[in-house]
Amino acid sequence: MSQKKANGGAQKTAQAGVEAFGQGYEQFVAATQEQVEKFLPGAGKGLDDFTKLGKDNMDAAIEAGTIAAKGFEAIGKEVTDFNKMLFEAGVANAQAMMGIKSVQEAMELQTGFARNSFDEFVAKGTKISEMSVKVAQDVAEPVNARFTATVEQLTKQNAA
Repeated sequence: MSQKKANGGAQKTAQAGVEAFGQGYEQFVAATQEQVEKFLPGAGKGLDDFTKLGKDNMDAAIEAGTIAAKGFEAIGKEVTDFNKMLFEAGVANAQAMMGIKSVQEAMELQTGFARNSFDEFVAKGTKISEMSVKVAQDVAEPVNARFTATVEQLTKQNAA
């Protein structure tokens, strides 16, 4: 299976899970609201506010999940590309080793290969680390925004 196909399948699966969770949550909220209205007709306004707050919070969680899935897919692609590059470099090094004529030449070839591999490892590790931090920040944005909005709404309701 190709990497692109695998990544696409993983993202579709993650997205489908997020959407199914959101739909189930919305059905739960609607059923709860219907039952509360039957038994406590006057509680509708407060429940509407609470329901909207819960839905908005769930939407933020779904958005964060979608951002995380896309971010992890990008990180996975970087790791896969790096592994492919290392494999190809190893094959090229092995082919070059077959053509050496002296121990000195073998030492130089291996030293260069090791140095390049280490440099690539450090560079790719730094890039993946930076990508991970960015994904974490992007995932936190919708959650932080909803947290702030929730605190503000609850503060207003308690003040009233």
